[in-house]
Amino acid sequence: MELEAGIWIAVSLIVLYLVWETVSPILSPIILAVTLAYILYPLHERLAKKTGNRASAFIMTAILTVITFLFIIGFALWINDVKSSLAYYINAFFEWLLTWNLPSAVYELLQKLAEDIPKRFEEYVLGYTYSLPKLSLQAIVMVFAFYGMLINARTIRQEVYSLLPPENRELAIKLLEKAGETLHGLLRGWLAISILKGVFTAGGFIIFGLAKPGGAIAAGIFTVIFELLPVFGGWVVWLAGAVYMLNSGNVVGAFVFALYGIVFISPLPDVLLRPRLGTREKGVNALISLVGIFGGYLAFGFVGIIIGPVALSLLATLVEEWKEVKGRSAG
Repeated sequence: MELEAGIWIAVSLIVLYLVWETVSPILSPIILAVTLAYILYPLHERLAKKTGNRASAFIMTAILTVITFLFIIGFALWINDVKSSLAYYINAFFEWLLTWNLPSAVYELLQKLAEDIPKRFEEYVLGYTYSLPKLSLQAIVMVFAFYGMLINARTIRQEVYSLLPPENRELAIKLLEKAGETLHGLLRGWLAISILKGVFTAGGFIIFGLAKPGGAIAAGIFTVIFELLPVFGGWVVWLAGAVYMLNSGNVVGAFVFALYGIVFISPLPDVLLRPRLGTREKGVNALISLVGIFGGYLAFGFVGIIIGPVALSLLATLVEEWKEVKGRSAG
């Protein structure tokens, strides 16, 4: 029996290793597909009532396919401009921060970040620049995985719950609910609104002649990044654009752009949209969200923005459960 058990364990480990080696190169697009499916599933459900489940999934997947490959084309055309503009904006932002009267420890940290972030971003971008075929393949995987997630969402949910261990079912359900709460707050709250703000920022920079497409996209990305920070927000980017126009002598343009920023970027979207979608502070502790997003990005790349906060929120749930168990045993 021990020999048989040892053989089965060895076979299982080999199978798991082979599965991991097969899946790991396409793990990022799969995670992205799951994320998009989660964000857009309520829309899919509404559309499915009119067109049917498969037709709704096909329509949404077709739209995602067009947007994805337009993004890849834009990425190929404007990547150098985006990279240069982002480096410029990041350097300007850190130079501005370093003019403040900061404690020496904070000053040294900001100096280090000012050196490391542009280098890391450039390495990340160059890695994709020289592997556009790989990026296209990952996009295809993402699109097919997205379709599969929408079609089989209910079945996947049932399968996940059926696999929960009976002896720890309550804790497992708590963890799933916490993950769902985190994803809802992070993705349908913060991420959805932040990306929308980034799109309007990029559009505004192009419409008002503040930057070419590459620079405008960089401004949009910078808006999304600023939305991560508890004090700053998208208003910093449109305010910088308005100040630039004002210094250039275009007073009317600066006023109109500032009005555009208030209405479409910040703070009006926060007032109107966040209560409906749910703020990230409601479902996710702000500190966990911030540490998880930045730490997740540094560890896993862009998909770490999703992995990090979810992992930390699950850890927080486990700690709370452990405290409850300790309290019951002590009582």
